Amino acid sequence: MASFNRVILMGNLTRDPQVRYIPSGSAVAEISLAVNRTWFDKQTNSRKEEVTFVDVTLWGRDAEVAGEYLTKGRSVLVEGRLSLDTWDDKATGQKRSKLKVVGERLVMVGGRGEGGGGQGGGAQGGASAGRRSAPAESSPGPEYGGGDFAPDYGGGSFGGGSAGPGGGGGDEDVPF
Repeated sequence: MASFNRVILMGNLTRDPQVRYIPSGSAVAEISLAVNRTWFDKQTNSRKEEVTFVDVTLWGRDAEVAGEYLTKGRSVLVEGRLSLDTWDDKATGQKRSKLKVVGERLVMVGGRGEGGGGQGGGAQGGASAGRRSAPAESSPGPEYGGGDFAPDYGGGSFGGGSAGPGGGGGDEDVPF
């Protein structure tokens, strides 16, 4: 039986990342994304919006980067896989479960002035300035050559590729 488990999400952080370290020394960060979907409802002749909240767990260097550079409101692109957590509810004794994303790649989207922190900035021409992803050694999953993976989600390019026309380029002081 064939199977495929891959998720790509772009949204805004609903809270500051929570970073902790496990006994082996690896960093773990818990983030929560708000992912918006908008459409035009012909029956009511109005624009509608739906927000989905997704919990994401990041490991290693991606977790450290999230804790250091991300704040509530910041736009990020996360690539990863779905994972089902199950546990026994201590209050009711019932089995509980929650579907979440285990992030294997984190890309900061937008300029430093976006979201809850930063000092202004951003890119010219609508391209995103935060195109760089965390170093390859932090992701246990497949790699895309530091920029070969560059889907167009309608607002600029992602990945570590070079800036295109109107793209910011080397104005970031983020060390990756």
